[in-house]
Amino acid sequence: MTRVFVDSSVLFSAAYSSKGHSREVLLMAAREEITVVISQLVVDETRRNLADHAPHLIEYLELIIAAIPFEYIRPTKSEVLGAAKYVVLKDAPIVAAAKKAKVDLLITLDKKHLLDKKEIVEASGVAIVTPKEAVEYLRKTNR
Repeated sequence: MTRVFVDSSVLFSAAYSSKGHSREVLLMAAREEITVVISQLVVDETRRNLADHAPHLIEYLELIIAAIPFEYIRPTKSEVLGAAKYVVLKDAPIVAAAKKAKVDLLITLDKKHLLDKKEIVEASGVAIVTPKEAVEYLRKTNR
């Protein structure tokens, strides 16, 4: 089964909109077509962002968290510091967690720091894609 790591931008987007590729990734996980790995940091950051921008959706986020069989991973301090050598510090825990989880894809909407950064992909060994790219890939490989 394909393993993916989603960051808080994807989890936020899936909670915020009933449509779109972020939501489709989580629906695939709910149908147990893929394994979605997250960290507690991702959950906490998503809760904070929803509290700031759409507090009425926090309850929906909690339903998503309860309904989907997420796998949780926690990188060590040394793993995060290692990732910080090739990614901005705020994203080092995300990349370190994805690398530790040995996922096939890290799914994000972060164009500024993660997407299209070949050096991060090479150093981490994890493909970094948008939700749209992930859904296209997963539909092809999960037939």
